Amino acid sequence: MPRTIISSGTPWEAAGAYARAVRVGDVVYVSGTTASDATGTPQHPGDPAGQAEYILRKIDSALQQAGSSLREVVRVRTYVTDITQWRAVSAVHARHFQGILPTSTLVEVSRLVDPQHLVEIEVEAVIGSAP
Repeated sequence: MPRTIISSGTPWEAAGAYARAVRVGDVVYVSGTTASDATGTPQHPGDPAGQAEYILRKIDSALQQAGSSLREVVRVRTYVTDITQWRAVSAVHARHFQGILPTSTLVEVSRLVDPQHLVEIEVEAVIGSAP
């Protein structure tokens, strides 16, 4: 089965030897994604909702490059460094996934790759599964 590799070009991908997303058949797996631009600079410092929005747009871009979109996401995993911010992050999730209703997990972690990163999100999508 063919395997398609998608890169967003961040230095994290090169340093960690991983892809932003991998498509195998009709399934697209998107790596844990933080609010970093192409140079690795954190975006929206101190703003978990802003980071979640940035991340979901970045994920949607990777999905589109793989022939999918957020509408075909079936699984979301969200990591936050401060669980008291869950409502703000969940509100962003709800705006993007209203009517799609993927399975979802949100957990607190002690830290992410950069201290300015407050949120990390990973998803899986199945092409052709949009509601």
